[in-house]
Amino acid sequence: MNYVVLGAGAIGCYAGGRLAAAGHRVTFIGRPRTITTLRQHGLTVTDLDGFKAHVPGNELPLAEHLDDSLFTQACTVLLCVKGGATRSAAAELAAVCPPHTTVISLQNGVDNTNRIRAEAPSLAVVAGMVPFNVVMLPNGHVHRGTTGALTMTHQAETQALVPAWNAAGLPLKLTADMLSVQWGKLLLNLNNPVNALSDLPLRNQLMDRDYRRVVASLQTEALQALKAAGIRPAKVATAPPLWLPTILRLPNAIFTRMAARMLRMDAAARSSMWEDFQHGRVTEIDDLCGAVVRLAQAHGTPAAANAAMCSLISGHLSGQSMSGVELRAALGT
Repeated sequence: MNYVVLGAGAIGCYAGGRLAAAGHRVTFIGRPRTITTLRQHGLTVTDLDGFKAHVPGNELPLAEHLDDSLFTQACTVLLCVKGGATRSAAAELAAVCPPHTTVISLQNGVDNTNRIRAEAPSLAVVAGMVPFNVVMLPNGHVHRGTTGALTMTHQAETQALVPAWNAAGLPLKLTADMLSVQWGKLLLNLNNPVNALSDLPLRNQLMDRDYRRVVASLQTEALQALKAAGIRPAKVATAPPLWLPTILRLPNAIFTRMAARMLRMDAAARSSMWEDFQHGRVTEIDDLCGAVVRLAQAHGTPAAANAAMCSLISGHLSGQSMSGVELRAALGT
């Protein structure tokens, strides 16, 4: 199969790298710095289970911009840009892709497929959910530090992908209710800004009860809004969504036993928002806490902690970190 990865960051390089290592043709489109690195060093893909593959730079189709020459053969687009760049990316795709080209959104948040359809109504848009964490390391190395199976909307375009993606080491599940899955993942992603502000590896941050209490407060507001909206979030983590705030608030001695599978991650695992902070990039806070605030406003439920987190992240200065106690005080949790 032929693929185009638009947004060759950590997720795009991991998914595309696994497919390329399995023999598929994958074209990577990304920032000049990323493309230069891949050209010089190739793409190395590893995970916490011991997998390792390397594709040399001279074997990687690389580009900094979309071009209609990429679509002379049928291909599937993996859209991996941040939510704030979705509309512009979709408009670019609409200009060069043949009608009915499949575009799979492998992005955080719940709004991206609607954004793509608004800008590119002729394309076949598929919602996807990536459950695992990937860190982009130096010299074209991406590492998956947590576990989980990808999920996509159950439709003809995705049914055809399942055998190839499973064989490439990208376990793929299909569902008819992606909105529930996306909100289930968003509940977990509410830890992303907390991790970024902590400046700690994910496991270290989750072992701090004050940080966990902040995440629990963000999740509680989200669950209240979801209940009011009649949306039942899917179970994406090992625990049911309604249990998450309670588990996170537990003392460490109990939490480590209750959340043993949740804590199965390696030392390299960090949130994508932490990585954005390190590079001075715009974060996707509006697609996470911002989405909770909008849903809460629409259904008359409180979301003060999520609103405060949006303001805190927007005004954050690179290199500054906050302790769990400081973060609780700032958010009033």
